[in-house]
Parts: sequence; structure tokens; C-alpha cells
Amino acid sequence: MAAVKASKRTRHPLAVLAGAVALTATSVGAWAATASTAQAAALPTPDHVVVVVMENHAYSQVIGSSSAPYINNTLKAGGANLTQSYGLTHPSEPNYYMLFSGSNQGRTDDSCVPVGSISAPNLASELIAAGKTWKSYNESLPSQGSTVCSSGNYAQKHNPWFGFSNVPTNTAMTFAQFPTDYTTLPKVSFVTPNLCSDMHDCSVSTGDTWIKNNLGAYATWAQTHNSILAVTFDEDNKLSGNRIPTLFYGQHVTAGSSSSTTYNHYNVLRTVEDLAGLSAHAGNAASASDITGIWN
Repeated sequence: MAAVKASKRTRHPLAVLAGAVALTATSVGAWAATASTAQAAALPTPDHVVVVVMENHAYSQVIGSSSAPYINNTLKAGGANLTQSYGLTHPSEPNYYMLFSGSNQGRTDDSCVPVGSISAPNLASELIAAGKTWKSYNESLPSQGSTVCSSGNYAQKHNPWFGFSNVPTNTAMTFAQFPTDYTTLPKVSFVTPNLCSDMHDCSVSTGDTWIKNNLGAYATWAQTHNSILAVTFDEDNKLSGNRIPTLFYGQHVTAGSSSSTTYNHYNVLRTVEDLAGLSAHAGNAASASDITGIWN
């Protein structure tokens, strides 16, 4: 009987050890599941990101407006709507520099910036340094790389890349050069409509139709080709606290999602940098948070 009791006492620690091993295995499995979930929740790695910047309209002038059926019924309904997105200042030009380089670079007005007069890091220079591709597509730009300050409905004040010495002027394309084979798009590109198409001089309806006619096919393609379209505005109409529309659309964006987190141009820049897999972050984008809660 004593031997039997001894045997039972001997097996008990082993049973505890086995239980501990099982518990450890369970914990490891739970940790692995958590790690997997965290990884899945990270930003996607799209092949192409296209950012289009519109002009001078407040959130309430566009979102929910019958004058913007494509933006509302397609991009918002099928993508993500940032309900608390804000421009950073007035007038236009400083906002473009902030969105592109994380700083106004000393710009406080809409004057034509001397070409190549700024050497600070920016989205394009970071992409080029990382061996990734970059282009801008500028409606009504007279010719590829043209450094003219204005021409008809074209305005250089909406094209900050010309101000930087570390961004080749030949990466500034005309919008006519926007490819129909979207696989040939660069990793990241900015689209700047002209002063009518961007709603600056013309109606919300005009701008909405322009996006549909000129970027709608890309948006549809992006849904099934690991790509993203982002639509934002430089500033509001000076009557709404600089609250602006900002939407994301594409394969990795949760359809019909929204975020009420407060974001601005620095958050958009940071998010585009991270979507592109960049380790560098320009200016105030370095301390800005990524846009979250909209990715599937």
C-alpha cells in the first residue's frame, strides 16, 4: 500500500508538469494568434497609391451633397470616410507643402515658389531614395516638367514638387500622361486637377464628374488589384473650421467604413509613406499617427 501511495505521489508532480506544458503550449498558441491578429491589423502594402487633391470646399459641402454623387455613392459607400479630417492653414499653397513634405517650408501665401529652392525631405525624395517610383500628374501643365507658374487653368501653387531640388522636374507629368494600363503607375503618385476640375473655380458637380470620368476606372481597378485611391482637399471654404472631405478607396479599404478620429495633412502624409513601405517620414509626419480603423 505504501508503494502504491508513493507511486501516486510520484505521478502527481508529473501530471502538474504535463499540465504546465499544456498551459504553456496554449499560451504560446494564444500569443501566436494575437501576433497574427496584430499583423493583420497593420497597414496594407499596396502596389499603387494615387492621391488626388481637390480645392477649397468644406466637408458639409461635399459629403452628403447631391452635387457629388460619385464621391458619395461610390467612393464613400464603397470605401472609407474620415469624418474629422482637417486642413492645416489658409491659403492653398502651404497646405500642399504640408501634405507633401510635412511642413509649409516657410510658405505662407500662394506666390510662385522658385523652382528647386528647397532641399528638405519630402514624399517624392523619400520614395526615390528608397528605390521606389514616384510621379505627379498635373492637369493643364503645358508639357512634362514645365516649370511655368501659371498657364490657363494650371497653377503651380498646387504643385509643391517643383519647389524641391531633390525631386526631378521630369517626374511632373501632364495629366494626359496618366496611364490607361494602371500596372505601369508608380508606387505613389499625386494627381492635381486644374483650377476648374478641382472645384476651385468651378462647381462641386464639375469636380465630382471629373473624378468619376478621369479616375473612376482606376478606382474600380484598384478594388481588385492591390491598389488605393485617396481623395482629399487642401482646405475648406474658410467657414467650417478647415474641416475637409478625405476618403480612401481600394482593395484593402473596408467598404462603408468611417473614422471619427481627428486627422490632418500630416496624418495623410504619414499614412501614404507607410503604405509605400518607407522608413523615413518627412517633417511633422514623423510624429503623426497613421490613419487606422479603415483597413480590412
